[in-house]
Amino acid sequence: MHPVILAIESSCDETSASVILNGKVLNNIIATQAVHQKYGGVVPELASRAHQQNIVAVVDEALQKSGLTQRDLHAVAFTRGPGLMGALLVGVSFAKGLAMALNIPLIEVNHMQAHVLAHFIDPPQPDFPFLCLTVSGGHTQIVLVKSHLDMTVIGQTQDDAVGEAFDKAAKIMGLPYPGGPLIDKYAQLGNANAYKFSETNMPGLDFSFSGIKTAFLYFLRDEKLKNPRFVEENVNDICASLQRHLVNMLMTRLVQAAEQTGIRDIAIAGGVSANAGLRKTLKEVGEKKGWRIFIPALEYCTDNAAMIAMAAHFKYLDGNFSTLDVAPLARMPI
Repeated sequence: MHPVILAIESSCDETSASVILNGKVLNNIIATQAVHQKYGGVVPELASRAHQQNIVAVVDEALQKSGLTQRDLHAVAFTRGPGLMGALLVGVSFAKGLAMALNIPLIEVNHMQAHVLAHFIDPPQPDFPFLCLTVSGGHTQIVLVKSHLDMTVIGQTQDDAVGEAFDKAAKIMGLPYPGGPLIDKYAQLGNANAYKFSETNMPGLDFSFSGIKTAFLYFLRDEKLKNPRFVEENVNDICASLQRHLVNMLMTRLVQAAEQTGIRDIAIAGGVSANAGLRKTLKEVGEKKGWRIFIPALEYCTDNAAMIAMAAHFKYLDGNFSTLDVAPLARMPI
């Protein structure tokens, strides 16, 4: 049998659906939510409403573009967590209703595991075991991946995530939401050694980004007292310097993890894995260290249902199904 699975992702501010056939992703439909831009961040209630408005059309488009129908489905998968509770509830409820109506299995997926498994959508694929640096607005983790369904977090942030540090720094600078991609854009035009910011050094393989965020806030405050147009006149250098610090903090721990484990297959995943500075630095360090580097396509970095579908495929083969009383989880460890 060649399993056909419909996957739904609704953890934050993207409504997405994907159909996978025997491990081959057929499509990846995403409806973004522009409503949050004027508020400078995601508004959970508005996200939930937008998911309700989008989910039927997104699922319908995914099925139509796959050339399949509901009757061809063997299972329905959904993101159980982590994420915004209201947003997750929309996807969970829709998946439950569809699975019940079709009398087919229901598969819950951990959003962070799915980010790691995005590396199995297209070749080349890492060999087990490998290390994956998962970086997003809510998470910063180094994951030891032993198999498709066996993962262990060996290092993680103890406060802010790196994506949050990017976005909050952008907000401090007065850049529009989402600010992380704008910092990346301006950083490519600036001098990465123009400014220095203090960092918090954590023991082991853990991260802390609250210190550099506070240092950045005070740095801009002091400079703007001397020159009110400091940010406008130096935006490229500011962004380049901040990005260098944040990327170096990530790479320092990743190098330590690789040395401690002896693993040479290294991957990145999550929304911040789209950052050009991180991608470039990872490739440079990987070449020096003799690593095999795996970086997902840009469409699979941010939240998407294709990665949910891939995770669901492996869970289906394992016979790992959910009951209809399953509930969403705002926090859900790997």
